[in-house]
Amino acid sequence: MAEGLTTITSHLKSAVSSLTDDAKIKDLERNIVKPTSSSQMTTDYGAKVSDTDHWLSISNGSDVGPALLEDQIAREKITRFDHERIPERVVHARGAGAHGYFRVFDDRASKYTFAPVLTDASRRTPIFIRFSTVQGSRGSADTVRDVRGFAMKMYTAEGNWDIVSNNIPVFFIQDAIKFPDFVHAVKPEPQNEVPQAQTAHNNFWDFVGLQPESAHMVMWAMSDRAIPRSYRMMQGFGVNTFTLINAKGERHFVKFHYIPELGVHSLVWDEALKLGGQDPDFHRKDLEEAIKAGCPPKWTFAIQVIPEKDEHNFEFDILDATKVWPTDLVPLEEIGEFVLNKTVDEYFPETEQVAFCTSHIVPGIGFSDDPLLQGRNFSYFDTQISRLGVNWEQLPINRPVCPVFNNNRDGRMQHRIHKSTVNYFPNRENEVNPVPPAEGGFTEYMQKVIGLKQRVRGAKFQEHYNQAQMFWNSMTPHEKQHIINAFAFELSHCDDERVYKRYTTLLNQIDFDLATTVARKVNGVAPDKPVRQNPGKKDGYLSQLSLAPKSPIIATRRVAILVADGFNEAEVTAVRAMFAIGKATTWIIGPRRSKIFSAGQQIGTGSGLVADHSFEDQRSTMFDAVYVPSGAEHAKTLLKTGRAIHWVREAFAHCKAIGAVGEGVHVLHKAIDVPGVNLFTSPDSDNVVSSYGVVTTGKYDLTSAATDVFKIAPGPKGFVSNFAYEISKHRCYERELDGLTDAIAY
Repeated sequence: MAEGLTTITSHLKSAVSSLTDDAKIKDLERNIVKPTSSSQMTTDYGAKVSDTDHWLSISNGSDVGPALLEDQIAREKITRFDHERIPERVVHARGAGAHGYFRVFDDRASKYTFAPVLTDASRRTPIFIRFSTVQGSRGSADTVRDVRGFAMKMYTAEGNWDIVSNNIPVFFIQDAIKFPDFVHAVKPEPQNEVPQAQTAHNNFWDFVGLQPESAHMVMWAMSDRAIPRSYRMMQGFGVNTFTLINAKGERHFVKFHYIPELGVHSLVWDEALKLGGQDPDFHRKDLEEAIKAGCPPKWTFAIQVIPEKDEHNFEFDILDATKVWPTDLVPLEEIGEFVLNKTVDEYFPETEQVAFCTSHIVPGIGFSDDPLLQGRNFSYFDTQISRLGVNWEQLPINRPVCPVFNNNRDGRMQHRIHKSTVNYFPNRENEVNPVPPAEGGFTEYMQKVIGLKQRVRGAKFQEHYNQAQMFWNSMTPHEKQHIINAFAFELSHCDDERVYKRYTTLLNQIDFDLATTVARKVNGVAPDKPVRQNPGKKDGYLSQLSLAPKSPIIATRRVAILVADGFNEAEVTAVRAMFAIGKATTWIIGPRRSKIFSAGQQIGTGSGLVADHSFEDQRSTMFDAVYVPSGAEHAKTLLKTGRAIHWVREAFAHCKAIGAVGEGVHVLHKAIDVPGVNLFTSPDSDNVVSSYGVVTTGKYDLTSAATDVFKIAPGPKGFVSNFAYEISKHRCYERELDGLTDAIAY
């Protein structure tokens, strides 16, 4: 009976697997090479290599003589190495990627489009997403202040659909012809090639100060959106306006949105700066860690839709890429979701060689007259040819999963062997024929266009400050303070007074108080009065806090446990088990990366816990929360360890959740002796005190754990539940607003 059930289960799993296996992963398997211990080394032309350590040379056995150019094995090895690098992307050079799938919930979008990828709920479309920074080179850090690319390639049955998105919904310029100017200005300055991956320099602020259409985007770039906690906690936006065409031939304008399951969260600036040196690969490692830990990142896919007849019914031009569509005017409609569940096997052929084009769309989706999009449609295809060659779409990561037939031939790196006597249309063999629209052939929407050839922008494109003002108004107090600090940091790095004085003058177009505060910080031009009124218009969707998860969640949050010899191992084990239920990860951090012995164990002979890292080789910046367990001897050691004290202080200053039990509370007393932060004082009680994101209790034993049914919520009992609740909030920004972080040296 048991064997029969096992067989049935096996067959069911096999059937499910055959239905859900990723078509793109299967396609890539054609190119995957898996060496084993029995694999033999060969040259590229297949000859077996007997020695890969010595260049063929003239030698008498003891003295080395001249190397011989006849050594084809050495020449091939060196030559291939010399040619390993390809031109990096002009922008978005630094990136990380992963595979996954996209699906829609139902056919609710069919009223807008006939594209099956957006209407057929039985489909599971393979995708590849590449996240990136914009400004820096491939060797720059992950955590710089910058826009993040969020490019998605969908391998649909109708062809590849690329949505080349960002984590900010607007852009710096309205017309693509300005793109070379923008990129030149944001890149390192030409006379000395500095600074790397930063906007904090004269040229950038000179450009945006003279180009007021960038004002809205600059506000976003100075906000917390530009320093995300991880790629998994970024919101995504299609930026440009596309169109959807339904089965009736009706057209709608559309913007695409991706809402992360984990909420939208950011680093704090000091943390981002430090991570740039401590762990410049922080974001790409975070993405891989989450997927391998069984917590695949997930986003809800939503659209904003405007019927063609309503195009001109707004005070702004809906085709202006420097504008958002306020959600109170154009609500979001959630139609699907996508998940990233597989890391890449090799970075270069997948993440580096993947190439995206805004012009890659499928039937049912179209372009608009968005002037930024029109130029991108040309530029993206052109730049991929420059980097990868004219046959770049034949590379495994880029090739579609549907059949590809056309009369394109030859060119560098042509992989296809066309077994045919004709390569043109029409032809006598009746081969490779165009497909009528009724059978799935792509057709353009018949848009009526009337006008004169001229270099102009529409009248509504001339207004640049209303939405920048709306963005500022929509921020919470701590978000506003962060924007002020960002402007102050950036403009303080400009040493040409024409640059910073001009931009502080421009800020008065957005908000008088903002302009005044920033000007005083950077020696700019403090205004006497507002240039224009601020009517207080807001959009509740713009603040990161509006995108909190529907239920508190701590999945993938990294909790550092600071220990020394003599810690309470039973307590630590119980706490770790509770956090594991919530899919948070816990990391033992000690004075050495070896066994740390618990209370009652003889040092050097007990079982102990092997630390994941030491206080020196990892820092609090790499974790979301810090926990100090009980244990008298362990606490005494930590109290005398300056680096451990700094761990707690720095985490407090970065507004992170901090927890401590028993004697561990003494460590907190020393590290964050700040008026207003209340810590638990009764060593014999498991009641909990939570104050400014600092959670403390007198004890946490097996009895406490048994009654601490895991839930992410505050309450008088349950250390882990309270601590998890503070972690789920990401930061306790009240500390900052109430001036407590200013009292800490970190």
